[in-house]
Amino acid sequence: MEDKEFAKELPKKHEDISRWYTDVIAKAELADYWLVRGFMVIRPYGYALWENMTALLDARFKATGHKNAYFPLLLPESLLVKEAQHVEGFAPQVAWVTEAGTEPLEERLAVRPTSEAIFGTMYSKWIQSWRDLPMLINQWCSVVRWEKRTLPFLRTTEFLWQEGHTAHRTEEDGVEETMRMLEVYRDFVEAELAIPVVKGRKSESEKFPGAVDTYTIEALLPDGRALQSATSHHLGQNFARAFNITFQDLDGERRHVWTTSWGLSTRTVGAVIMVHGDDSGLILPPRIAPVQVIIVPIHGKDADEPALREAVDKVSSALSPRFRVEADWSDKRPGWKFNEWEMRGVPIRLELGPRDLRARQVTLVRRDDLERKKQPVPWDGLEARVAAELEAVQGALFQRALQFRAANTRRVTSGEEFRRVMEGPRGFILADWCGDAACEARIKDETGATVRCLPLDTEAAKGPCTWCGRPGQAQALFARAY
Repeated sequence: MEDKEFAKELPKKHEDISRWYTDVIAKAELADYWLVRGFMVIRPYGYALWENMTALLDARFKATGHKNAYFPLLLPESLLVKEAQHVEGFAPQVAWVTEAGTEPLEERLAVRPTSEAIFGTMYSKWIQSWRDLPMLINQWCSVVRWEKRTLPFLRTTEFLWQEGHTAHRTEEDGVEETMRMLEVYRDFVEAELAIPVVKGRKSESEKFPGAVDTYTIEALLPDGRALQSATSHHLGQNFARAFNITFQDLDGERRHVWTTSWGLSTRTVGAVIMVHGDDSGLILPPRIAPVQVIIVPIHGKDADEPALREAVDKVSSALSPRFRVEADWSDKRPGWKFNEWEMRGVPIRLELGPRDLRARQVTLVRRDDLERKKQPVPWDGLEARVAAELEAVQGALFQRALQFRAANTRRVTSGEEFRRVMEGPRGFILADWCGDAACEARIKDETGATVRCLPLDTEAAKGPCTWCGRPGQAQALFARAY
């Protein structure tokens, strides 16, 4: 078998991105399909990627005063229906447990699609005084939302995520928390995942069921579709009233708390795959890569073997305290190993063969730029050089994604332009919009595009609605979405 065959089996990303995406997931051993549609098995390499992401995000939560807990998977139907607007929004996606063993249950149990009702029930018990506020709790768990169309990581029936739920004494505190967590998400996705996002507020029809306001970070993927990467919801007192979450305030009066919720899921793993990968497979940002440096020994004469092993051990020992390092001692040919680790997206490859031994060096290859000439690096100073190259890879991936987004974000001023973009290259569209839900629905019906958000950093509408011609109320970001 030729060394290049491993990568040749992968379709070209620009020719068939859907098949490229699912093939990369399989060949890089990130995940596999389960027997129930919409469910997946996350394999060790994929789960290590998620673990690295969760560790970085969890540290941000704890730095902002949040604590982790765990809440139940099932909730009674009578509890879920307490917040009518919330139930209506999730009804088509809720999975129900109706039997235990061979006995029918007296009341259906919902498999959590989200946990506002669960948290609300417990907060009504735990919060009694202003001294109990703010209550800042997050949980890492899975949820189930029955999906008609599924795609590994990007849209699955069960997915892993975190959901933060907080309660506050005043509306101002609740709004501040909502925006604080939105910024935490933006910083995490841009700094650690190297994916640029747009922060904005959802339209009324797109906001979370039961929320006063929903804020989002939106990423643009290479197929021109948008991915809602995380959301932060200002829930006002809607859930507090539904679940009777009250406290005795400083003046002795009992008042309802103000609540928020916010979440980020394994959809972001899909975004990392899509945004950064190429025809050779994954390209993983160094800060989240399960393996940051792979050492590939290149065998020479048998007499060189002890010295080669000693050198690889020396290089690995020097780098391991600071970086996630592995050495590939498998009996595969070097070319096969190169392709395999390129498929897995390892940011830095260090080759070490007989000539490197004699020169007391390694040969460094960056995954984000395989066309570059291989770089000889002396053993002395290798740690500093690897650190610099990893940071360079991280920065280069973000800049590449930023340039792609800029090239595929278009300001349009007419419905004709809007249709042309959606029928052709797609991407983000910035357009003046009247704010009317009926107009929004017509745009979706005719083009497939939805209001992804009303960006927080854009000016007010400058002219009439691009679609219907009525007075513009805001500049909206449109795209087709996953």
